[in-house]
Amino acid sequence: MVDQSTQSIEIEAPAERIMAVIADFPAYPEWAEAVKETEVLSQDSAGNAERVRFVLDAGVVKDTYTNVYTWAEDGLSVSWELTEGQVQKAQHGSYTLKPLGEGRTEVTYSLAVSLAIPMIGMFRRKAEKMIMDTALKELKRRVEAE
Repeated sequence: MVDQSTQSIEIEAPAERIMAVIADFPAYPEWAEAVKETEVLSQDSAGNAERVRFVLDAGVVKDTYTNVYTWAEDGLSVSWELTEGQVQKAQHGSYTLKPLGEGRTEVTYSLAVSLAIPMIGMFRRKAEKMIMDTALKELKRRVEAE
């Protein structure tokens, strides 16, 4: 697997509300610009999405892929792994939430992606940074608007 990139953002909302937005995959096309379609393929015994199919159009990268999710029992983190992809051959990611008090939460997003097409490491890291930066800003905007 390739090196992992990590970014954080502070959101003016409690962790539970943020995790509820992260877990609401059917709503992603409403607020995550690059996500055109989602489908929850299976759920775990707690009702959390376990396998989710995405249709992504991020300009230079267009892909249909499926991730498998693992939800932490404390409700403060979720991680995922790619199981199927057309352009991606591997993806590992996670959101970790750290309550800061007074209704604020630090959200840390980690992502490592390996594409089936060759890409120079510098460009891959720049693309990961852009994807994470956009995802965190869109998440913040969605959560704080609710």
